[in-house]
Amino acid sequence: MTTDRETDGFETRAIHAGQDPESVTGSVITPIFQTSTYAQPAPGEHTGYEYSRTGNPTRTALQIALAALEGARHGVAFASGLAAEDTVLRSLGAGDHIVLGNDAYGGTFRLISQVITRGGVKWSAADLTDPELLDATWNPATRVVWMETPTNPLLTVFDIEALAEVAHKHGAKLVVDNTFASPYLQQPLSLGADLVIHSTTKYIGGHSDVVGGFVATNDDDWVSDITFLQNAVGAVPGPMDCFLTLRGLKTLGVRMDRHTANAQQIVELLTGHPEVSHVLYPGLEGHPGYDIAERQMKAPGGMVSFRVTAGFEAAKALTTNTRLFTLAESLGGIESLIEHPGVMTHASAAGSPLEVPDDLVRLSVGIETGDDLVADLSDALDQI
Repeated sequence: MTTDRETDGFETRAIHAGQDPESVTGSVITPIFQTSTYAQPAPGEHTGYEYSRTGNPTRTALQIALAALEGARHGVAFASGLAAEDTVLRSLGAGDHIVLGNDAYGGTFRLISQVITRGGVKWSAADLTDPELLDATWNPATRVVWMETPTNPLLTVFDIEALAEVAHKHGAKLVVDNTFASPYLQQPLSLGADLVIHSTTKYIGGHSDVVGGFVATNDDDWVSDITFLQNAVGAVPGPMDCFLTLRGLKTLGVRMDRHTANAQQIVELLTGHPEVSHVLYPGLEGHPGYDIAERQMKAPGGMVSFRVTAGFEAAKALTTNTRLFTLAESLGGIESLIEHPGVMTHASAAGSPLEVPDDLVRLSVGIETGDDLVADLSDALDQI
């Protein structure tokens, strides 16, 4: 499979990297290799594949393609975003410390605070908008700084380059969850991150029909350990999941352009609306991370969060008033979604340093006709 595509454009790599026509039949689309095992010419000898937990050609194509989009030498696909996170975190040992950004996905918070700690790993939350403060208060046991940018659900923007410098100064690694931006809008490895992680369920898959995760890195030693751990614990995606994710990946660029354009229309509606007290979107000039986003992102993306003036009950009611925005968890699909993070995706963070405001509403803006989405949300706001 072709891997030397560094000079190709993003959309070209999304369609062609790792996806040459299949050698036996000439199939233009990478086949679904729906097999658990592979014939061997002699004991202990194989043609590159021996058992599908360890490797599968459909999975290989996805890994090559996604690694190419992140500018990485290595890519590893997983059964889910949390399976990817869990496997990366298993590389830490008792006494090691994790710094977690104080705004993060509830599942990540739950995994780090309630599962990984069972093995003796410690953690603390930090405001990563201030790299100098992180440097000044550094815990010498810290091995990993774990961040999202933009964050879920408050859409805070962190300076990847500055945080990488702090982590590397102290001999630690920087992990960036790039799910909200996707590799189309942001390239964390080029800014100094050591590892990029994705829930491919979201924008990369893009159609709300497959669950998956991904890790990209240029660290040879770390990927060797991650690959060993993945095979040992079996956190692998099936070939059909890889096929669907690969199919979604091909249109990532054009979808992200439309997600962003529609989100900007929604932000125009929300800004100054009497039922909205705060609009959280990196593309707004008043956003605290606007300048950083301008520097490290191609565009601000399709996620929008806002706070409802009338508070908790009104925020919950709003999420049931829409016609086109579907009340559901997850994000990044072609259809628009609305949710109440405090009750839904971030309920596990209640009472913690990562607790979110109870008047917060999060939108995943889809690729429907933008004017229709604006009219739908406007009507829903009028009802409260």
